[in-house]
Amino acid sequence: MKYLFFSLALLSTTLLFSQEIIKNLRAKEVLVMNDSIKLPGTLTYNPYLNKQPLVIFVPGSGNPDRNGNQPQFGVNGNYIKSLSYALAIKDIAFFRFDKRNVTPSNIKHILKSYEFNDLVNDIKAVINTFKNNKTFSSITLIGHSQGSLVSMMAADENINKFISLAGLGESVDITIVKQLNAQSPDLAKIAEQHIEELNSTGTIKEVNPMLVGLFAKQNHQFLISYLPLDPNEEIKKLNIPILIINGSKDLQVKVEDAHNLHNANPKSELVIIDKMNHVLKIIEKDEDNLASYMTPDFMLSEELVEVIETFIKK
Repeated sequence: MKYLFFSLALLSTTLLFSQEIIKNLRAKEVLVMNDSIKLPGTLTYNPYLNKQPLVIFVPGSGNPDRNGNQPQFGVNGNYIKSLSYALAIKDIAFFRFDKRNVTPSNIKHILKSYEFNDLVNDIKAVINTFKNNKTFSSITLIGHSQGSLVSMMAADENINKFISLAGLGESVDITIVKQLNAQSPDLAKIAEQHIEELNSTGTIKEVNPMLVGLFAKQNHQFLISYLPLDPNEEIKKLNIPILIINGSKDLQVKVEDAHNLHNANPKSELVIIDKMNHVLKIIEKDEDNLASYMTPDFMLSEELVEVIETFIKK
């Protein structure tokens, strides 16, 4: 195992930490296996504590790496990495991993078969890796964006708490049409037709060139398994403490989604963080929202860290 001491220079947050606290943190590389699928990750923790709570971070859609970056799309916000450091300094261990479609050796398996439940099973494999580790006093799943639904479906008796972070509060087909409608009502209508055809026939004969990135043939199996799922129904099944968080500046998942999830499970806690966007950064100017995806220079929300810490430790 390889251990690395963190330096203050690695932190992309405005929180001020003493060098002595930073030196207490270590990172351990952990390879989780789900059958043939490799899920390499990083466990950040304080090695001087006998017990500490553990967070397992479940990433969103696309192919984010353990830092939250997708270089091929110019996404380089480092938001998962920043959150891991910020919580580890609060004595909360944090495991983050490369999603299955990041590791090249996994691609041959994904091309053969890829369904939504594969993502759920990946998280179950991660949970099994840590469930018997006596170092951890509790395990909390933090599901970000699509990872919120994945976490709901993966949570079992080994999970003590669940945090939905910018999670959808409706089935993804509704969100797809809404997002496209904001750009082009005509394109949204075509997307509706594609979804109807896919659900009824299992395929789409002619995909509109403007929508091929979403509805390409290789995505059909995954979409068929994903489109019918309703996060509001899944969150009703959870009987553990739940915290639902959304940012007021989130362009991808609206505050209404958080309210929908909260209404579906009224025992949950709901927190809306002012000026926080989808990649957990504080945005003062609307024009900086997309720019924050491309650089780690924007502030991680300090309120987010405080809210998560309070929820996990109480």
